[in-house]
Amino acid sequence: MLEVAKMEVAVPPPAVAEDITLGALLAACDLHPKLPLIFTYEGRPVRPGYHVTEVKAGQFAALDCGGNPEAWPEIFVQLWDVDDGDRTHMLAGKFAAIIRKVSEHVGLDQSAKLTFEVSDGVMPMQLHCAASPIPATDRLEVALAPRAASCKPRDRWLEEQKQAAACCDPRSDKPRC
Repeated sequence: MLEVAKMEVAVPPPAVAEDITLGALLAACDLHPKLPLIFTYEGRPVRPGYHVTEVKAGQFAALDCGGNPEAWPEIFVQLWDVDDGDRTHMLAGKFAAIIRKVSEHVGLDQSAKLTFEVSDGVMPMQLHCAASPIPATDRLEVALAPRAASCKPRDRWLEEQKQAAACCDPRSDKPRC
């Protein structure tokens, strides 16, 4: 095991508990096509005039810091967070239509991890991951959180430790070690 995996480092809980896939976001939009789709980040919603300025598909192959090969598909959706006259927030159905139009030309993997690139046109673009959409009576809201760097071997080691601890927890329904 790499020594990096054993480092004593305080790890804050992730800002977003999950990374949704493109398919999951589109399914939510399909269920609520008439609701405004509102992304929130930095404690506030995107402005009503936001644009989807680019959708990119990537297939990545890498070697992590432990020498382990990694491969994954990822979709990047670029949001330009601007005011645009008296526009209102984009409807979920329109967002889904934009993504599907891109998919006709690019072939987007519905199971791909989704990353949002957000900028107001002045500040540098920042990468965000997304939580599952939450429908309300007047909106479909998607919380975005900054995508943090991580050490994959360390993350795997921590997950193994968590699973081992749960196995031996007397309060757990799982068999004891």
